[in-house]
Parts: sequence; C-alpha cells; structure tokens
Amino acid sequence: MLLEQEREGLAAAGRRLAAGGLVIGTSGNLSARAGDLVAVTPTGGVIGELTPAMMTVLDLEGQVVEGDLAPTSEVPMHLAVYRATGAGAITHTHAVASTAIACTLEEIPVVHYAMLALGGSVRVAPYATYGTAELAAHVVTALEGRQAALLRNHGSIALGPTVEKAVGNLELTEWAAELYARCLALGTPHLLGRQAQEDVVARALADGYGTTRKL
Repeated sequence: MLLEQEREGLAAAGRRLAAGGLVIGTSGNLSARAGDLVAVTPTGGVIGELTPAMMTVLDLEGQVVEGDLAPTSEVPMHLAVYRATGAGAITHTHAVASTAIACTLEEIPVVHYAMLALGGSVRVAPYATYGTAELAAHVVTALEGRQAALLRNHGSIALGPTVEKAVGNLELTEWAAELYARCLALGTPHLLGRQAQEDVVARALADGYGTTRKL
C-alpha cells in the first residue's frame, strides 16, 4: 500500500480532530505528502471513522495513483498549497470558533504570543465556492508566511511538516479563534505589537521554547 505511514497518520488525525470537536461527520478534509505523492481523505467520508485503506493517493497533478474512493472535493486547494509551500501535511475543518471568525471578521490578530507559532495573525481568505481553483488561489495567498488561515464563510486550514504538527496548528488556530471571540465579548482586546512579538521570538529561540530538555 503506497504511503502507508501517511495514511495511518491521516486516520489517527481524523480521530483526534473528531474527539476534540473540530470536525462533525464528513465536514473537513486532510492530506499528507511524501515526495511527489499525496494521500487524501475521501469525499463523503466520516472524518473520525476513516481507515488507512480508505485514503486515496494522488500525484501532484491530481491523478489517482492508488485507491478506490473518490478523493475530497478540495483536492485543488490541497495541491495548490503543496505547490506553493514546503508543507508535509494539510488539515482543513469547519471548526465552530474559527468559522465564526471567518464569517465575521478579517483576521485573528495577535492577542497571545502562542499565535507566533502560526506565523502571527491568522488571515481570512476571500470567499469562493468550495473545490474551485479560485478558492485555492485565495487560500495560497492568505497562507503566505503563515501556518494557518481562515476561509471566509467556510472554515480553517493549517499546515505542518507532519500530520501531527498540522493537526496541532489547526487546534492552535481554533484556540486562538475562541480566545479572540471571548476577548471581543469582554471589550477591546489588547494586541501584541511588533516589538513584543519580536521579543517573544528571540526569547523562544534562546530557550528552545516548546521542546523538552534535560536539567
């Protein structure tokens, strides 16, 4: 079976996202790249119940290489992002807080330093019909210099070098969306300015922030 490890990772990611409430039923799609091949979730598949054998393997032109289920309708978006970035995996869902922000505002500004792991503010890509080249182009632009973006009136997308990291970035995006929504409900959020962001990045690099280390 081609891309067996990637397929297993996608199935595990689907269960994790479903358990966390970031996907409901068939909403959303996932993919993982290995060289010139991409494993993607099938269209109409219940994300939390997918098995490795249910994934479809495509080449970078979108041609099916292995699998007997039609791939997600968002193949154009996934392939466009792979062509434009060095991502190893992509996660896309219709998680509630992220989608609410995408239906209402222009971005999630940097309200917490943890968002710097995503590259900074999370932009909202303009609306376009799902599965189209137009949507794919909007998403690629919104992702420039970022690990995540929102899709107007649609949902969220996150990247990573691995499936696990892409899932983590999607979870962080949803957390940031929920945090920002609560901040707006309380009043006017205080944002982190450029200098504060630069200071955090410098400190994180010096400390090895986010990694374990021996005493």
